[in-house]
Amino acid sequence: MIAQVKSSNIKYLLLSLLLISLFIPQDILGEDFDYKDEPEIALINDPLISINKVIFQFNDKVYLWVLKPVTKGYKFIVPEIIRVSVKNFFHNLLMPVRFLNCVLQGKALSAEAEFARFIVNITMGIGGFGDPAKKYAKLNPDSEDFGQTLGLYGIGNGFYLVLPFLGPSSLRDSFGYAFDSFLDPTGYAKTLSEWSIVYSFRKLNDISFYMEDYEIMREAAISPYEAFRDAYIQYRNKKISK
Repeated sequence: MIAQVKSSNIKYLLLSLLLISLFIPQDILGEDFDYKDEPEIALINDPLISINKVIFQFNDKVYLWVLKPVTKGYKFIVPEIIRVSVKNFFHNLLMPVRFLNCVLQGKALSAEAEFARFIVNITMGIGGFGDPAKKYAKLNPDSEDFGQTLGLYGIGNGFYLVLPFLGPSSLRDSFGYAFDSFLDPTGYAKTLSEWSIVYSFRKLNDISFYMEDYEIMREAAISPYEAFRDAYIQYRNKKISK
């Protein structure tokens, strides 16, 4: 009985971490984005600005009070070499998302590179935990998603959104994210609890690499809400234009 109660509590904790770990705007943080870039002059459709600002503040408090200490504890306990291996594994596992969107965008060479990288890493990289393909530039195309595919087809952002826990998005990218989720192998877990455990672990591991970037950008901005909004739209537009 005690073991069952503990197991149940762990599942609820991991489900909570799943929700918490989602809101950091991953698209505009990390290696691919320089927050110091001058923002492009563009009209950003933000009719829900009042609601978006409230949600932005909520997400920010969740980060400061919950996600930050949890991630710090995770980084302290888990060595970087293991965290990198976990990141490599999940990146390799999400190959179908990138591959299909390369095909839909007519990027045959990128699709071939995605498939070749998967094969190299799954064999030489010990099941994908290693990333030997990283040293070959031709096997590292830009990541593609369905939001970018829709953008390439001429579909605009629609309007800007800030989602609870999920963070910056747009009407187009929200639909794109939902489509891509069907290609994510981890989404086919037998139960919701199994899926939440895997997904929250993956997100927590990812965030451990760039959580400092969020604080740097947040502290450098005169108006954090506008800074994150402009950075997100600018970044997505650049990704689509490549």
